[in-house]
Amino acid sequence: MSGGDKIIPAVNELIRAFEKAGLPVFFTRDWHPSNHVSFRVKGGPGPPRSIRHHPGACDNPSLVLPADAKVIDKGTAQAKDAYSGFQGTDLAQKLHRLHVKQIYVAGLATDYCVKNTVLDGTAQGFETYVITDCVKGVNLKRADSATALRTMLSRGARQTTSGRLAKSLGLRRVVPHPS
Repeated sequence: MSGGDKIIPAVNELIRAFEKAGLPVFFTRDWHPSNHVSFRVKGGPGPPRSIRHHPGACDNPSLVLPADAKVIDKGTAQAKDAYSGFQGTDLAQKLHRLHVKQIYVAGLATDYCVKNTVLDGTAQGFETYVITDCVKGVNLKRADSATALRTMLSRGARQTTSGRLAKSLGLRRVVPHPS
């Protein structure tokens, strides 16, 4: 996705702030089998991507992944796609076990995985925030990300920015990403 890497500096600053505050950090990732249903060759909409154990399937190398980060793999079933970090995973159980009440969502793509993770987080009873300057959409149609954000907010999610969140965590600044 063009420009998706622009959110990484602010996301890295927030990860450091969460670590400093002793808060858990979770990462979700697509971890598809090589014959995943979402691939064009299988009748899906897109090219092969995020194929488990293949180069390029993991996160961007400039993203700081803490040693104790919890990685949640999604989209692991060959015949089923998963846009939400909660879909087909044990994310909700892990968050509940840690007595997490609020979740903050950053990443790609606003109009797909972010939207679905935020909606499912809200439905699971978490106070769910989308960090608006730490998400980036695919925008097949120009307004897709804006429409996704409106949908998230209309269903109970809240929005914040990396700067506001960092301040609430006691961090003075966060590297803003250019719009």
